[in-house]
Amino acid sequence: MKRFFCALPCCLAIMFTPLLHGQENIAAEVEKSLTGGKYSSSYAVKFSFSREELIGDMLSGLRSDPEEESSIPFHEWYSPKVRKEYGSWGPPVRHYPQPEGIHKRTVKWKQERVIATGLRFLGYDYQHHHIPDWNPPENWPWKEVGAGHNGKGVDCSDFTAFVYNLALGIKFTSDVKLQAELTHVKVHGQEKELKIERIERPKTYEDFVRELRTGDLLFLTRQNGEAFHVVIWVGAIGQSPDNMPLVLDSTGTKHVDAGGISIPQGIHLRPFTSKSNYFQRTSHILRIIN
Repeated sequence: MKRFFCALPCCLAIMFTPLLHGQENIAAEVEKSLTGGKYSSSYAVKFSFSREELIGDMLSGLRSDPEEESSIPFHEWYSPKVRKEYGSWGPPVRHYPQPEGIHKRTVKWKQERVIATGLRFLGYDYQHHHIPDWNPPENWPWKEVGAGHNGKGVDCSDFTAFVYNLALGIKFTSDVKLQAELTHVKVHGQEKELKIERIERPKTYEDFVRELRTGDLLFLTRQNGEAFHVVIWVGAIGQSPDNMPLVLDSTGTKHVDAGGISIPQGIHLRPFTSKSNYFQRTSHILRIIN
C-alpha cells in the first residue's frame, strides 16, 4: 500500500521548482478527500527543489509504505499483545534511516524536506496515536478527541516527532512536555546525539517572522510554563493570499483561514497571526536543522 504525495485532502497548491536555470514552477493541485470536499485551503507551499530531489524516496520503497511506520510488523498492529501493551496509542514508531546522501544536502533542502514530509499527512485527524496510518477497529480503546471517532491520525507532538523521523532519520520523544525541553536528538546510525538550538521567545511579532526558519518547532505553554502544543514553522516557502506566515500542525478547530473559513481539526496549514495562540502562547523555539 503506497501513500502518494499528491493524494492530499485539501485543494492546496504544491509547487516544486526545477533546480536548473530557474525553470517555471510545476504546480500540482491536490484532490479533496478526507474532508469530503467540504474544505479547500487558501494556502500554498512553494518549494525550491524538484519533487524527485526533495521527496523521491517517499514515492516508493520503505518511506512510502504506511505499513512500515512501526517497529512492530504490520500483521501484529491489531493483535491482543499490542492492545495490551500500547492501549489506545497503538504500535510504536520505527526509527527510519537517514536519507541517502543527506550529508551532501544543504540546510535549505533539509528544511523544505521536513515541510514536504508533513504535507503528506494533510487532512489526517487529530488522534492520540504514535503513528499516523494506524487505523484501529471500533472496539479498540480510544482517547476521545474532537474528531468524534477513532481513526488514522496523530496529535501535535506525535506529528512533529514522526515528521522529523520520516524526513531525516531524527528520532525524539513524542511527549510534548519532554519534547519542549529537548537538548539533543537521536540520529539513525550515529552514536553521538545531535545537539539542537533553543531560541527564547522573540520580543515582537515582527521578530518572530524575521528570526524563525522553515522547520523550527514552536512550543506553546500554559501560565504555569507547561508545554501543551507544538507546531512547525513553514516560513518563506508558505504562501497566503494575505501574506500571513503559516505553520503546520495537528490541532482542533479554533482557527480560520485567509478567507474566513473554519479550518477542520487535524493536520493542516494554519495562519500565524498576531492575535493567535500561536503567537500569544509560544514560549520558545527548538531549531533542529542548522
